[in-house]
Amino acid sequence: MSAVLCCADPLAPGRVDPHFAAQAAAVREAGGTVALIDHDALLAGDAAGAVRRVPRDLGGAWYRGWMIPTARYGELCAALAARGVPMNVPVDDYRAAHELPGWHGAFAGLTPESVWTPWRPREVPDPGTVARLVAPLGGGPAVVKDYVKSRKYEWDEACYVPDLSDVAAATRVVARMVELQGDDLAGGIVVRRFERLARAEARVWWLDGAAVLTTAHPDTPAVAVAPDLTGVAAAVARLGRRFVTTDLALRDDGAWRVVEVGDAQVSDLPSGVDPAPLLGRLP
Repeated sequence: MSAVLCCADPLAPGRVDPHFAAQAAAVREAGGTVALIDHDALLAGDAAGAVRRVPRDLGGAWYRGWMIPTARYGELCAALAARGVPMNVPVDDYRAAHELPGWHGAFAGLTPESVWTPWRPREVPDPGTVARLVAPLGGGPAVVKDYVKSRKYEWDEACYVPDLSDVAAATRVVARMVELQGDDLAGGIVVRRFERLARAEARVWWLDGAAVLTTAHPDTPAVAVAPDLTGVAAAVARLGRRFVTTDLALRDDGAWRVVEVGDAQVSDLPSGVDPAPLLGRLP
């Protein structure tokens, strides 16, 4: 199997971050090689320093670690390529699965209708911009996020808009989301039509178009959910990326909906899940 790059422990850089230790052990038990990435150095813009512990000419590699902004992931790919370690998920594939504008079209009809616009961190949105952005959705409730994450724990303040026809209220929520995300705002602003979903979600892991593992969502690790994947496999095939996750939840009318798509390299496994069935299948 290919090598797997894991985050190093910031307190002991020569070993795997404890959060990923069981996953690294599963890779080794499957006959794979584990190498270490300095995640803090990568986020600080030192990609060469981040990969200094990765052996040269290691061959193709996967990543399993903390989330990486797309631009930094591109820098990681370049630094590794210079060491003879091409990533099995190149930056364009990572972006397509990691950021909503990259995957939304492939999942049309299976996921809430959404609109988006690029946006600079800390730039305050004005009502005119928000009105133009949300116009295709019409009125009704919606949720706000950036290309990757929402502020769901500040639901009323920076996530949920009761009625998009109230542009002033929508602008307040969008502006607060942008403010709270700060320099970590990923890509831009997304507004999604609100759908009432079951609280517990399932996370499905896909490798080369096949569903290889279904787990609980990390937010509700004790709640097992068995989703209906009708139509989802075709959407994953349309997306055409090697290693992705889909989070699914049941809508109040009984339809299964795709809540999020992600690059599986940075999607978290819920606590208590044996990583071997997933990581042992990486080619």
